[in-house]
Amino acid sequence: MTSLNSTPLSGVNQPFKGILLIVVATFLFSTHDAFSKYLSGFYPIVMVVWARYVVHTLLMAGIFLPQSGLRVLRTKRPWLQLIRALCLLGTSLFFTTGLMYIPLAEATSVNFLAPVLVTALSVPLLGERVTRGQWLAVIFGFGGVLIIVHPGGDLFTPAVLLPFCSALFFCFYQLLTRKLSEIDSPTTSNFFAGLCNTLVMSALVPFFWQTPNLEHGAMMLALGACGMTAHLFLTQAFRLAAPALLAPFSYCQIIFAGLLGWLLFSHTPTLTTVIGIAVICCSGLAAAWQQSRR
Repeated sequence: MTSLNSTPLSGVNQPFKGILLIVVATFLFSTHDAFSKYLSGFYPIVMVVWARYVVHTLLMAGIFLPQSGLRVLRTKRPWLQLIRALCLLGTSLFFTTGLMYIPLAEATSVNFLAPVLVTALSVPLLGERVTRGQWLAVIFGFGGVLIIVHPGGDLFTPAVLLPFCSALFFCFYQLLTRKLSEIDSPTTSNFFAGLCNTLVMSALVPFFWQTPNLEHGAMMLALGACGMTAHLFLTQAFRLAAPALLAPFSYCQIIFAGLLGWLLFSHTPTLTTVIGIAVICCSGLAAAWQQSRR
């Protein structure tokens, strides 16, 4: 999932390239989620998430280790990096599990509560000041989720708590990313998280192992490649354009998720769901706009 709370990484200003990169990144994130949903129907969640991280880490090692060596893993706050990595792992496990029970677009939209939760939790955790407008965005964001999972609806089940927990973990991940951006480079943070989660999942995967066939093995490779490439494109997008400009295009991920859900899983969101998704999108954009003004 994309982050609306990233900060520019350089003074370069190429807005069109930044927008193009973030749109491609959101498509890759949605494709990654579609692979996860499909593969979770055949293999344990632990194995699917393991494949995502091991491919991600091997690709990053091939790209960055020849250039920087082990210096890429040097961090001034290793324990903070470890907590951040585990938050990302929690996001992956909860979200992928949720995809077994909830359609792709709806799960993605609930997960997009993360930027709204960041606004709410930045007060007690980072000591930031939140305006009345930002609090209204938080309230409307939760209102959007209630519209999607309204009593009597198909999604009014305990399973909807899975993408909500994913959003909560992703919120903490974003807050820690914001904190660590002042200390370590994005490459160090991303590589550290990938390596840490690969080690954790590699310790667990022998207990859940099922040998994939050739087609599913190729999908697992594509799963990791999509995730890693999307993160690289996202980082580069924020190097080229301001977060306030890119924030609206991050929500293309929900659109792509809806299209892939329709094409691959024959699911069409109801009108109520579309309204709820629109409310969540508007609340997230309002929170990002308020943050950019400050």
